[in-house]
Amino acid sequence: MTDLPAEAEEPTAEPEVEHRQRPSSPAFRKFIASGWGPRPDALPAPLPSSAWARARREQVSSALPGDRLVVPAGVLRTRSNDTDYRFRPHSAFAHLTGLGTDREPDAVLVLEPDGSAVLFFRPRAERDSEEFYANPRYGELWVGVRPSLEEVAAETGLDVRHLDELAEAVAKDVGTVPVRVVRDADPAVDALVDDARAAAGQGTEAGREGDAELARVLSELRLVKDEYEVEQMRLAIAVTADGFADIVRALPEAVAAVRGERVVETVFESRARREGNAVGYDTIAASGPHACTLHWIRNDGPVSSGDLVLVDAGVEVDSLYTADITRTLPVTGSFTEPQRRVYQAVLDAADAAFAVAKPGVLFRDVHAAAMQVIAERLHEWGLLPGTVEESLSSDGQFHRRWMVHGTSHHLGLDVHDCSQARREMYLDAPLRPGMVFTIEPGLYFGPTDLLAPAELRGIGVRIEDDVLVTEDGVENLSAALPRDPDAVEAWMRSL
Repeated sequence: MTDLPAEAEEPTAEPEVEHRQRPSSPAFRKFIASGWGPRPDALPAPLPSSAWARARREQVSSALPGDRLVVPAGVLRTRSNDTDYRFRPHSAFAHLTGLGTDREPDAVLVLEPDGSAVLFFRPRAERDSEEFYANPRYGELWVGVRPSLEEVAAETGLDVRHLDELAEAVAKDVGTVPVRVVRDADPAVDALVDDARAAAGQGTEAGREGDAELARVLSELRLVKDEYEVEQMRLAIAVTADGFADIVRALPEAVAAVRGERVVETVFESRARREGNAVGYDTIAASGPHACTLHWIRNDGPVSSGDLVLVDAGVEVDSLYTADITRTLPVTGSFTEPQRRVYQAVLDAADAAFAVAKPGVLFRDVHAAAMQVIAERLHEWGLLPGTVEESLSSDGQFHRRWMVHGTSHHLGLDVHDCSQARREMYLDAPLRPGMVFTIEPGLYFGPTDLLAPAELRGIGVRIEDDVLVTEDGVENLSAALPRDPDAVEAWMRSL
């Protein structure tokens, strides 16, 4: 942008234009507030997650004793102009309150130094208020009936107060009580905490370091899942498996469509919305050479007979726990010889990772087991510039040309869960019962990869399963979906 000439003046800002035709006369307000039936008196039952959430809050408070911990749910975010994205609460908020689906924008959980917890929340407005009929973000006639303070307290077991009381609660005794906040979830809450610290003469750098430690503690808390979380993961995975069956049934429609990948995507997402909250992440529906783009989410290509379609998808259930499963399917129901060759190599790598995974084994060793097989197979095919050992060394890693991603990541409320955990608690940590993670090796031979044999170019294969560490090994939670190539073909024929 060029500077304005010296003689030019800055243009005057145009006033914001309001296009809504909203009645506001006293007579109208009196009329719209009248004639409504009474709301139910009975309070809702406690959420199944409430007791588990209470135990998690106690763990967090014990890890950071004497501190006030501020955990926002987050805010509604603009999609375009005056329309918002569907709301999903911050994962830490959902974990510590037990609230899922779209609950509750603007709410903030505060854990006090004495171990008590207060949920600050914006309850529904009364019917005689302007918000009731005129506010498109919060009004009852626009978004439905919001709960009362008493109803949220009954569901969560928390002390619930009006959001208007938050500022005073956050700033109380800040000079003597350290305050930490989950940053970037709610800019207004970030500013509230920063202002309180500044008023108490606290430095910005120390406060940000404290916030980062809170994020780490909350992330590491989710490394081992409790019984409720495992139950929710099983549910998400079961619905996801049904979604994959829907995809197989829809493949003829996908082949006939101009944008067949969109058929695959939307068939799965229909299942996710009907039986869950949404998808846990953007579905990858990558047919043919698109499978060689690891995060192909445009999904605007054809699905052609004779190709493979790589589908990486997961249903997020109402509690916000998500599955993360990948299957690579032959569109016609049968693998060609080159496709089967690549598929079997990936399956062997996955099986090798399963074989070593058990309590006490380092998380990174699961990846190493898969990479051993990948390197050996690529060497057999004459693709490596040296030996298997040279490729597996830190100075080589030539096999990673055809699999640049990792083999595993933790899974839970986030598809890449616990991402702020310390390295020694994640990659370098021993597996523990209750951990849930993926095993997902792959091989990807791009269509322009001149180092790959011509018959393999354009073939991308990934097999991804969700794994629970048990007392003596691991359980493949997604085992209901076939993995063996013969079993995949038989399963597709049955559908």
